[in-house]
Amino acid sequence: MRLTESTLLQVRDVNVQLTRKTIKNLRIMVSAPDGQVRVSAPWSMTDRAIHAAVLARLAWIKNHQQHFLSQKSHTALEYRSGEMHRYLGRDYPLQVYPTASRSRIEWHETSGINLFCRPGAAIFEREAVLLAWHRQILKSLIPEMIAHYEPILGVQVAAWGVKRMKTRWGTCNIRARRIWLALALARYPQICLEYVVVHEMAHLLERLHNERFKRILDGAMPGWREVKNQLRAGYLR
Repeated sequence: MRLTESTLLQVRDVNVQLTRKTIKNLRIMVSAPDGQVRVSAPWSMTDRAIHAAVLARLAWIKNHQQHFLSQKSHTALEYRSGEMHRYLGRDYPLQVYPTASRSRIEWHETSGINLFCRPGAAIFEREAVLLAWHRQILKSLIPEMIAHYEPILGVQVAAWGVKRMKTRWGTCNIRARRIWLALALARYPQICLEYVVVHEMAHLLERLHNERFKRILDGAMPGWREVKNQLRAGYLR
């Protein structure tokens, strides 16, 4: 039995990399940095149905492609003094200081983000210090959110974690009752992190993004649609 099969699909002026797999549901992804569109579809889904599904999401696809295109024109971050870096929805100036002690971040709302690292540290080393701080911040915020929403939703999360993701804000393993949150959420307002936590927890009650799933979100977090729109305006990196 064939496990996968890849072909090219044209939907209006958008090129789509279509892969048929042994899966239950269609998945549409727009990947950074070039905005390539990838679609995974079950073997049972017809070409016409796939074409219609992509056409229905065409505005969403082009919005993401345009965002990636605009980002490519920006200068790549060098993690040097004077750069602006976003933290929990606000932009702060970054200041880099040499230190003989451990690398660390000190943040002050007035002065911004202060990065301490060894003299001559490479860009990837300075980036790693900042991302480790982002991870630490998220891990300090998430437990309280989960504890708050467990009795509201009537579910229990067995495990959770934070990791870099290219195309998603979060994932949920229903069988293991484990959720993962995207490291990039540290750049967005705290309410966005809260929404993704609730979203993934809701999947413990409903696997699909159907009307029942939306009703669950409505009951747990009224106003989630507005928060979702904030995330749609951004991208993962």
